[in-house]
Amino acid sequence: MSKKIVVITGSPRKDGNSFAMTDAFIQAAEAKGHQVTRFDAAMRRVGGCRACETCFKTGKACSFDDDFNAVAPAILEADAVVFTMPVYWYSIPAQIKGVIDRLYSFCVAGKDVAGKECAMIVCCEEEDPSVMDGVRIPLERSAALLNWKMAGEVLVPGVLKPGDIAKTDGCQQAAALAESF
Repeated sequence: MSKKIVVITGSPRKDGNSFAMTDAFIQAAEAKGHQVTRFDAAMRRVGGCRACETCFKTGKACSFDDDFNAVAPAILEADAVVFTMPVYWYSIPAQIKGVIDRLYSFCVAGKDVAGKECAMIVCCEEEDPSVMDGVRIPLERSAALLNWKMAGEVLVPGVLKPGDIAKTDGCQQAAALAESF
């Protein structure tokens, strides 16, 4: 069965390792017949949540008009959401954090987003996989709060420079993740 999958990236490096894995995932998902919509958060203007709790009261997800208002409808219509990013300073990169924080708008507005599938594709410079806990745990907890099913995780340590991902099986893992949907 074909699914609508939203992919949200968090790296500003188009030639980077997480983008390479993202591309591998998208190619595999589209080859399976899924419809994929991609949002590169680092190339968008998305600020943090301002906790005004006026979500969806203006007809848009956020009363403050930025690019989250383009991302939110796609998430609402999606069957699955995939977050891809490198680890920045042991955590989620700021470039994607605003999008993740503003998922809160669905809770405030009482939007029924339960039952979606969620996955993550993450890489980091260090060899210790626990370095990715600063991304993995918040995304897993966010999925639980939204009642999304974790469909899979690709966690690849030991990559920093563009192209380092080719020395791993990260792209193969990302492509295989498409089988989870």
